[in-house]
Amino acid sequence: MQELSMLIALILISLGAALSFRDTRWVFATSMAALAIAISTSWNAYTFFVVVIAALNIVSLDIMRKSQIKGVDYALVALMGVATIYVFFVNDFAMLLAMFIVVSVPTYLLVMVTDNKANVDVGIKYITFMVLATVLFIIGAILVVHSPHGGLLYVLGYTMLVLGLCIEIGVAPMHEWVPDVFAAADPIPISIIASLAKFVPFVVAYKILVSTTNHLTPFVTMILAILAAISMFIGNIGALTSRETSRILAYSTVANMGYILATLAVIINFNWIYLALTGAMLQLIVNSMGKIGFFTAIKEGKGSTPLMYVLALSFIGLPPLMGFWSKLFILTSLVYVGYLWLALVLVINSAISVPYYIRIARNLGKGWVLSLANAIALIAVIIVLITIVPPDWFVEAMKGLSETLIIKGV
Repeated sequence: MQELSMLIALILISLGAALSFRDTRWVFATSMAALAIAISTSWNAYTFFVVVIAALNIVSLDIMRKSQIKGVDYALVALMGVATIYVFFVNDFAMLLAMFIVVSVPTYLLVMVTDNKANVDVGIKYITFMVLATVLFIIGAILVVHSPHGGLLYVLGYTMLVLGLCIEIGVAPMHEWVPDVFAAADPIPISIIASLAKFVPFVVAYKILVSTTNHLTPFVTMILAILAAISMFIGNIGALTSRETSRILAYSTVANMGYILATLAVIINFNWIYLALTGAMLQLIVNSMGKIGFFTAIKEGKGSTPLMYVLALSFIGLPPLMGFWSKLFILTSLVYVGYLWLALVLVINSAISVPYYIRIARNLGKGWVLSLANAIALIAVIIVLITIVPPDWFVEAMKGLSETLIIKGV
């Protein structure tokens, strides 16, 4: 049934893109319908949040008044959303790599879109890094899968996969493209790259690494842990020392990707993977809601002061906002598998982040003005406030999805 609904969703997206030259309302409607069909056979807490993020990304594109690919951009985001919904349910290695590519390639077009002429210089830099990331990730994944019992090929493949993942999502010290692209590109496409585009690379990496654990895994996961710690410090210190809001958010993304990368170290003990996965997915949702809210406010030049502060406090991790729960689950999973030092690094970096998130909220908050950007930010705030009710419901969803991490035949 899931295969059929995915096929129908893809047909709708293709049909909408084909009709975009006539009327962009058609592609908007078909994109939303595709997301609805995709979630209809895959309903759980995770897919609900993915649909909300994808829908907000699609709606935010209307803030761009003269997009060069108006209409097609709706279809590209919908395609990314459908892939993100189904990625947990794919158990074929080749299909997983295809999902990785399907989410990455649309961003090559989106990053160049502006209200004026296409931003080719930014596109060239971004595409160069993304192609390198994809090549490293795919070659590394193939080597890891075909070296299940360890050895030199496994270590080489693991290293290449991790490097590819780090470049793709912007983990330090492979983050060179992030500040420059975030500062130079249009804020709306960047909000998509900083939100929806981050889920699939992590999930694919989870599935491959969990499916290929062996006696070397405890040693090579130290690479992940060290990179995660480096990314947290470089991201937060970079944000503290930056003045331009877009650059602050770029370094914030580097830090957040470090928090999430840390959860991959938990694969050494399958008993706690569901807890790490819960923290990782919640942090991705927090990151998505914050980046969508902040970047749409940057695009319109103003945001609602209360909404900006709530999003900032969620990033900081103030209870009972979603950012508190995401970090709590990540910390707990790290402690359970013995990475106490990495848990301490996360706590320290959460404290370091407080000043610049407050500064972002203060800079973007301009009172309350009725606008599409503020409506989007309001929905983002509602999402991060959902965890006023303790997210046991999300933990249960992640327990179920953690059982799908093992790839058949690997």
